[in-house]
Amino acid sequence: MSDTEMTNEELVHDCLMTEPENDPEFVEEQGQELAEQKKEQGNEFYKEHKYREALQCYSEAINLCPTCAAYYGNRSATYIMLQRYKDGLADAQFAIQLDTGFVKGYLREGKCHLALGSPVAALRSYRHVLELEPHNTVAQTESNIASQVQEHIAKAEANFEKRDYRTTLFYLDRCIEHCCAALHFKVQKSEALALMGKYQEAQELANDILQREGMNADALYVRGMCLYYQDNTEKAFQHFQEVLRRAPDHHKAKEIYRKAKSLTAKKEEGNAAFRGCKYDEAYNLYTEALSIDPNNKATNSKLFCNRATVCSKLNKLEEAIQDCTKAIELDDTYMKAYMRRARCYTDTELFEEAVRDYEQIYKMAKTRENKQLLQQAKLELKKSKRKDYYKILGVHKTATEDEIKKAYKKRALIHHPDRHSHDTIDKQKEEEKKFKELGEAYSILSDAKKKARYDSGQDLEDGDGFGFETVDPNQIFQAFFGGGNMGGFTFGGHSGAGHFSHGGHSQHGGFPGFSFQFG
Repeated sequence: MSDTEMTNEELVHDCLMTEPENDPEFVEEQGQELAEQKKEQGNEFYKEHKYREALQCYSEAINLCPTCAAYYGNRSATYIMLQRYKDGLADAQFAIQLDTGFVKGYLREGKCHLALGSPVAALRSYRHVLELEPHNTVAQTESNIASQVQEHIAKAEANFEKRDYRTTLFYLDRCIEHCCAALHFKVQKSEALALMGKYQEAQELANDILQREGMNADALYVRGMCLYYQDNTEKAFQHFQEVLRRAPDHHKAKEIYRKAKSLTAKKEEGNAAFRGCKYDEAYNLYTEALSIDPNNKATNSKLFCNRATVCSKLNKLEEAIQDCTKAIELDDTYMKAYMRRARCYTDTELFEEAVRDYEQIYKMAKTRENKQLLQQAKLELKKSKRKDYYKILGVHKTATEDEIKKAYKKRALIHHPDRHSHDTIDKQKEEEKKFKELGEAYSILSDAKKKARYDSGQDLEDGDGFGFETVDPNQIFQAFFGGGNMGGFTFGGHSGAGHFSHGGHSQHGGFPGFSFQFG
């Protein structure tokens, strides 16, 4: 046997070594065929909206053929349908690395960037598409949307800086509409809601973000801010501390935590000064506290009411009313502020305003005590619409009988018509009216029964003999000054017209029976 001839065993061995299943090229072809089958199977699932099954098939295809850009593109599309945009972005970007001319890869990259809230990156992806296919309508449409989102972001930020939170929300909602997976827009929205005082909505949105991404420090910060603005200081502090533990450089958390501690401390200083009856010091401390954080409506409402209480102690009732009004503007459910303002209205004799506040108080809490306060306010209002005989006489409501008599004597001398016989007709009429009112006032307040009815707010006209048709101011005056010398004036009992002598010249006046002469 020659050297060139092969034995049977060698021939068999050679044949075995060249079987197709052991050929690398054959194995690769087989893998590609199987990968294509998996891809096609995935496509069928995708068409049927069975995205999880499609995802499994595309992943198997990638395992069999890890260098095929189309498989990554298909899996990226599936991730997008499952709203797993970060995974979709990773697959789209890997597909582009494998094939820089892969148009669908750039489209899916842009879609993921936009969904995640990065319109600038999305525009870059769509520019690549338009470089490859200048008339690609999908890229053109998506580019326009990305540009709009970019504008909305700029407007939202500008309005947030201007504290126009309502407009900020409008533009953020437009962003969220196209960027469904962009949590930072939702965080900004929850922050704007909190700054508008819509704490429940803000907390619900922040909680939703934390459920999706438990380590989101920004959402935790917003939740802490809501607690702080609702005057739940202890829990707010815990949230801010946790935010700073997770993100030590969180600027907003640092700032609000500093404000919260400063505001709490200043408020407590003011309370301590008030308890110590240091009212001027308390006023200044509450004023300083009010300047710390204008956004904290709940605490500032209490501070305004506290300062109003101080003002009432300092007898600055008008300023107290203004502070109560500011407190109510910040919190229209703050009953203590309504109560304080109602008392100040009563003390300044603004009875209609007091009734309105007591009506609101009774509406908020229908207690027996609040009902009594309302009834008393209505009585004071009714009384205020009558002549104020105490004011006419110039005495306090607690004046004694002797004080009432002295007041009448003093004012009757001032307003008696004979003293004003040289004045104009209008002046004489005015003084005559005042003199008559003095008689009315004295006739009521000098009579215990009439005074009691007057003080209780009853209508004096309802009782027998309580009207004024029988009140003769001259008789009352004569009862005091029927004769003798009083304060430099001499009163005689002349039956003719009264006369007022000055320097020897006599002038006849309108009230009979009296003559005034300088001694």
